[in-house]
Amino acid sequence: MNIDINCDMGESFGPWTMGADEAVMPNITSANVACGAHAGDPGVMRRTVRAAREHGVAVGAHPGFADLQGFGRREIQADPADVEDSLIAQIGALAAIARAEGVPVRHVKAHGALYNMAARDRRLADAIARAITAVDPALIMFGLPQSPMIGAGIAAGLRVAAEGFADRAYEPDGSLTPRSRQGAVIHDPVLVVDRAIRMVRDGIVVTPDGKEIPLKIDTICVHGDTPGAPELTRRIRAGLEAAGIQVRSL
Repeated sequence: MNIDINCDMGESFGPWTMGADEAVMPNITSANVACGAHAGDPGVMRRTVRAAREHGVAVGAHPGFADLQGFGRREIQADPADVEDSLIAQIGALAAIARAEGVPVRHVKAHGALYNMAARDRRLADAIARAITAVDPALIMFGLPQSPMIGAGIAAGLRVAAEGFADRAYEPDGSLTPRSRQGAVIHDPVLVVDRAIRMVRDGIVVTPDGKEIPLKIDTICVHGDTPGAPELTRRIRAGLEAAGIQVRSL
């Protein structure tokens, strides 16, 4: 049994710093690098790719809505064709930077509001899949299990990876609890580690009301901007490995 651990990274830009990338990088196997739309800039992108290379971490693109002020977490009613064009540009930018560092781009994970909207809207999910295919059909598309994102990726002929979130609460339908609601982000490290193990080993996640729902995943997300992220990600990886689960990139 094995699992990939991914983390959203490179989300600083200019003088603004976001996340504990340097300290978290040794604990993960895949880095989702912001592509300059919701966060990131060319210098940050290149430094993040270089750090991933040094730690043997797989590099992926993390494109989102062009919304620096809202950090890509505000829902924008955009034409799917415009989303497709924006994602081609974002993924292409990271691919060029990664090529300059001698690193292949392995996967694509949409960011924030775009991810959540595509998990409900097949038109947006298809736009993401088309953008990925246009840049490189060998890329892996990350998405919420049993959502339109997985279906869109498969329909486009892409390899897909179902993603779980150890530190996020889930609704009974398998969707993530909106961040605007209390309890959406779980901060107890013991609980987060236990949830990660159960997701991978048992294919189950427990909702806030105690209901167990099936959740088969290929990769598990940790958040580098969570307070205490370096220690939390270290504990998640150690907990998975202690449970006999091999941690490796896809």
